[in-house]
Amino acid sequence: MRVTGEGTLEVPRSALADTVLERLTTVYAAAADPDRAAAARAYMKDVAPFLGIPTPERRALSRSVVQGTPRPDETDCTAIALRCWQLPEREYHYFAVDYLRRHVGRCSSGFLPVTRRLITTVSWWDTVDLLAAHVVGGLVAADPTLTTVMDAWIVDDDLWVARTALLHQLRYKDDTDTGRLFAYCLRQSGHTEFFIRKAIGWCLREYAKTDPDAVRDFLARERGRFAPLSVREALKNIGA
Repeated sequence: MRVTGEGTLEVPRSALADTVLERLTTVYAAAADPDRAAAARAYMKDVAPFLGIPTPERRALSRSVVQGTPRPDETDCTAIALRCWQLPEREYHYFAVDYLRRHVGRCSSGFLPVTRRLITTVSWWDTVDLLAAHVVGGLVAADPTLTTVMDAWIVDDDLWVARTALLHQLRYKDDTDTGRLFAYCLRQSGHTEFFIRKAIGWCLREYAKTDPDAVRDFLARERGRFAPLSVREALKNIGA
């Protein structure tokens, strides 16, 4: 993979990607259902066309696609993800997200620009949130120096990049950097976008499962800076 700038990524050559994409496009296309596709596209606010494959069936097909294939390296993951994202139908993007979730441990910190490309291309919560919690979160946990990148992402003009920074610690539990978590929430507390306000509440609600008192104390001090939506989400399971 050659990274020449934030927006420039080349799809690397990968024999594994050739095999996976050939299998994937064959079995997914054969399972397409136009009626379900139209309904899914409408439900997802026309973010992308769909093939109309229900999730359980799609994941069963995905298992058949990767059956017998070797474990990927970072180049393979890059090629598979970027090539899936070049296809218009959303199910191919879902395949890439699931594949990366499974193999993020095979990727180094150098994979982060690839995830940014996915986050900022055909952006919607259905792919961004999983990439944030399972891929970006995994990369940052493996290489804590990437927290400085998250510090930049939280102030990014792209709301999906900022949302990713908010959500990347979603699965960290006791390993959560609470200083950053709370600072990120405060940094975006005045944002008017629903998806940012919702993410603030979500990441606080998730951390409240680990340390409810910390979240209560934080909101007791700072509640007035947050939208009601964020506060409701944050306190949903622990009360005021």
